Amino acid sequence: MIGIDLQNRRPIYEQITERFETLIVNGVLEPDSQMPSVRSLAMELSINPNTIQKAYSMLEQEGYIYPVKGRGNFVSGNGALMKQKKQESVFRTLNELVLKGKELDISCEDFLEKAREYYELGEAEA
Repeated sequence: MIGIDLQNRRPIYEQITERFETLIVNGVLEPDSQMPSVRSLAMELSINPNTIQKAYSMLEQEGYIYPVKGRGNFVSGNGALMKQKKQESVFRTLNELVLKGKELDISCEDFLEKAREYYELGEAEA
């Protein structure tokens, strides 16, 4: 379910957070379903439980999960809203890239061609 790239420069807790966000947004983890316990996920991934706890704290702050005292963490029912927020974030990043491309005199046609190429490449990898 969760994979960690130990050669990735991003912190492990960020990788875990991002992976769970994707699973929740795409509906793989259904609303109100229980998240793996911190201890069991730490053992499964062979990492420190504090790392998992930090990832869960971030997911809770962002509204992806909610805690139930004595029972663990559960997926919130905000998947559609979270997906919309993530899409908006992608579009903001795209806007920043377009502005940088304009500064470098990249034509709209070249930009769109590369975007299409990368999009199709992403489909092949998925």
